[in-house]
Amino acid sequence: MPHRCSNTTSWLAGITSLAVMINVTEPTYAGTATGAATEWTQVLNNGELISLVGKSGEQIQNQITQISQLAQQIETQLNIYQNLLQNTATLPSHMWGQVESDLNQLRNIVDQGQSISFSMGNVDDVLQQRFQSYADLKTNLPDNASFSKSYQSWSDTNRDTIASTLKAASLTADQFHSEEDTMASLRSMSQSSDGQMKALQVGHQIAAQQVAQMQKLRGLVSQQMTMMGTWLQTEQTDKDLAQARRHEFFSSSAPLTSGGEKMKVEW
Repeated sequence: MPHRCSNTTSWLAGITSLAVMINVTEPTYAGTATGAATEWTQVLNNGELISLVGKSGEQIQNQITQISQLAQQIETQLNIYQNLLQNTATLPSHMWGQVESDLNQLRNIVDQGQSISFSMGNVDDVLQQRFQSYADLKTNLPDNASFSKSYQSWSDTNRDTIASTLKAASLTADQFHSEEDTMASLRSMSQSSDGQMKALQVGHQIAAQQVAQMQKLRGLVSQQMTMMGTWLQTEQTDKDLAQARRHEFFSSSAPLTSGGEKMKVEW
């Protein structure tokens, strides 16, 4: 059975170190919340910001992997329920209760992916605001897009795909917008075999979509973290070189003068 998670916040706990100053309650506006980005720049100095970003990539990738695995588990479980329903009039209430739990968990998975996209888009915004060297870095993204815009595009595509799937089953995105709306829709659909089958088919399709979308999100995060690693390494190399030059300058012997005296600073 799929591992349960109470809500989106518990999943986001793993990326708190990255998004500690970002409000992730509005994932629809991924990559455009300049207010959150401004708050970051006010609280964190450059060193803290670089350290925060540099340590978070693996943790975020692990979160995406867990979300993807959970979506796969739900997809498999819903397929089992579909097969059972083909041989019965309707699923018994205790079994349908498990279906409702799976489908509501699937709704949470969608929110979790959107929240990660939102957070990572804001990271890109903040770094571009703070560091000119980061803003100028070439990323090989299509059409010279920023990662912030790429996350926004991913978010929009994911939402539109889910909306199309729901529409094909004569449902609306609003019916699966919140836990309360989702439960109300599922209770209504549970009254007939056709309604139950429709819910299972929609859930199975959305679960499969989320597995594919999480793979795309993982690739986008991986590309972003690789670029960040290159940038951070370049920044550190420049600092090390500057420090070495300062050390060499101040530790070198003063040149001899024509009078045989060493140069000295006079104020």
